[in-house]
Amino acid sequence: MIAPDYVRMMARYNAWQNDWLFAAVAGLEPAAREVDRGLFWGSVRGTLSHLMWGDAMWMSRFDGGAGPSSPLTETGSAYDWAALCAQRPVLDARITAWAATLAQDTLEGELSWWSGAAGREMSKPYTLCVVHFFNHQTHHRGQVHAALTALGVTTDDTDIPFMPEAA
Repeated sequence: MIAPDYVRMMARYNAWQNDWLFAAVAGLEPAAREVDRGLFWGSVRGTLSHLMWGDAMWMSRFDGGAGPSSPLTETGSAYDWAALCAQRPVLDARITAWAATLAQDTLEGELSWWSGAAGREMSKPYTLCVVHFFNHQTHHRGQVHAALTALGVTTDDTDIPFMPEAA
């Protein structure tokens, strides 16, 4: 399904997109980040909090490191703006480091974990979980992008072919 080079490219894409997106969101008034904009997690900050929570949860499954301490039901409130700004680059570096060492045989295996959402042990192809991980990021960043566009904020490019080599 996918190869380690895909995972590394998507890790770079994730960090590149988060860099400009967080800079754009930082330009909003604090209250504007908290307004319910009809996103799945309500506000821009709530959606970014959910995304941070989800990324940390999946990374704990992928690399065995720490995951979020709050439950799924609290993902929209798990991180305030200051925590998001401080911890997002750290998590993006963790994603990049994991991707750099990922081997093809790992991608060809299964991933098993306890799912709090399903209330049971789960096991799925590792590649399916990795594709979901990156798709989930793109989905929620897209929601925030739409909210920023509606607010009249000029946004950066989101197309993978235009990703800078240095990203």
